[in-house]
Formats: sequence, C-alpha cells, structure tokens
Amino acid sequence: MKVISVIGSGTMGNGIAHTFALSGFKVNLIDISQERIEEALDTISRNLERQVLKDVISASQKKAALSNIQTFTEMELGVTDSDLIIEAATENMDIKLQIFEDLDKFCKPEAILSSNTSSISITKIAGVTSRPEKVIGLHFMNPVPVMKLVEVIRGFNTSDKTTNTIMDLAVKIKKVPVEVHDYPGFVANRILMPMINEAIQCLYEGVAGVSEIDTVMKLGMSHPMGPLQLADFIGLDVCLAILNVLYQGFGNPKYSPCPLLVNMVASGKLGVKSKSGFYDYTGGGKELVISKKWKR
Repeated sequence: MKVISVIGSGTMGNGIAHTFALSGFKVNLIDISQERIEEALDTISRNLERQVLKDVISASQKKAALSNIQTFTEMELGVTDSDLIIEAATENMDIKLQIFEDLDKFCKPEAILSSNTSSISITKIAGVTSRPEKVIGLHFMNPVPVMKLVEVIRGFNTSDKTTNTIMDLAVKIKKVPVEVHDYPGFVANRILMPMINEAIQCLYEGVAGVSEIDTVMKLGMSHPMGPLQLADFIGLDVCLAILNVLYQGFGNPKYSPCPLLVNMVASGKLGVKSKSGFYDYTGGGKELVISKKWKR
C-alpha cells in the first residue's frame, strides 16, 4: 500500500487524507470542484498546525504531510495508480453505488475499494463491482486525526486477505481497527443512534430540557459530550439518515426516528453545519447557547 485515493474532501474526507499523509502515504484527494479541494487543503493545513502547536508533530512533519497530498477533480485520473480507494462522499446510496461502478472500471484489478459509510450495506455496494472480495468498509470516527477507532466492515463476500490487509494498514496509521460484520448500523451507530434518538424523544416529550439531558449523560454516564450536542456535531440530517437505514433494515419500530428530529431536518436545522440545531452556533460554538427553535 503506497498510494491512497480519498473520494470526497469534506469533514471526513479531509480528515482521512490528513491521517494517511501524516503517516507517509501518497494521497490523491478527489472532489468535484477545485473550490472544495482548496477548502479541504486549508482545513488540513490548519489542523496540522494545531498539532504542531500542541507538540504532537513537528513543523517538518506538517510540511511533509502536505507535500504527500495531490488533488484531482476527475476521479479517473485520481484513482488509476491507487492501491486503496476510500470513498467518503455523502451518505446517499445512489451516489455511492455510482461511484463504485465507476471505480470498478477505472482502478487496477488488485486495488481494494472501500467506503467510509456509517450505515450503508457494504455487501450491496460490493454487488455493483466485479471484485466483491476486494470491497470493504472503513468507518473512521470524527474528527479522524484524533479518534483512534476504525470500524472495519466485512461485506458478505469480503475476503480474509482483504480484511487482514486493511486491519494491518489501520495499525500503520496508528488507529485501532475493530472487525465487524455487515448489518445495518454496524456496531457504533447501531448502539449510538438509538441513544441519540431516545435523548431527542425525551426532549420532545418534555421530560427535560436540552442542557439538562446533556448534563445527565455527561456527569452521570461520563460521556465527554451530551447526546444532543453530539447529534449537532454529527449533523441531524446524518443522524436521521442512519436511523432510517436501521428502521428499514430491521423493520423494528424502536429505530423509528423521533418526529422532532424529522421536523428539525425538514426545517434546515442540521446542527453545527447550519449554525443551529439543539444549540446555536452563530457565535462560533465557543459558548453553547440553547437554540430557541428546537421545539415542536
């Protein structure tokens, strides 16, 4: 594994590119517009500088990491020579299936294709390729440069060789890989999202307020961040999408999204990314101010 391609330069994509580049890999960062790529490179540079200031890395390591990243706006050009491709596009089934159909045509036969999906079936994604044994899930946690966990998701046809290669690779970039099987939500989100949904349900039913719910979970359960603040951080639209995958995948009403979450997403209140969710982030998020518009 020498060349890694990352498709999508958003929060997850630029974090994945940052991590591999810092570990000495050549990274091809791919997105549909040069503007998005420039924003991603700026984010990576700022996050590397933050690590320098905290004495986590040296200034020379930052410079080397940035020099390891090449950018592309045409997917075919950015994946031709790659050993591993990590798709980190939006959490949309149709978009992901189209990307993997194209990757199967553009990539060399021995290349491993992976998705950073947080809930979509790896088996289904692999089904649109001619190499299902070489398709795997690589679910990084946000923020990628900081969080150690990587869920390594085996599709129904993923080979032992592919799995072992990816598990070893995760260790090389100083992550802790955990092998899981391909069922809706995998492990992390199958457990996390019902908890977040239940916290929203408590708010919806008037059991307690925003700060009260988050305080109980932070002080009572030693969570570093309350579930409502975490939902804002993840993105309420992403939470809703994952809950829908769980609900449709299992057909169990316990995964049904809370009506308050549905309404908030419909109104465009998506959390940090829209500057407003359960909390208000118009002040840059330095102080958590409870949003005035979360109610029914």
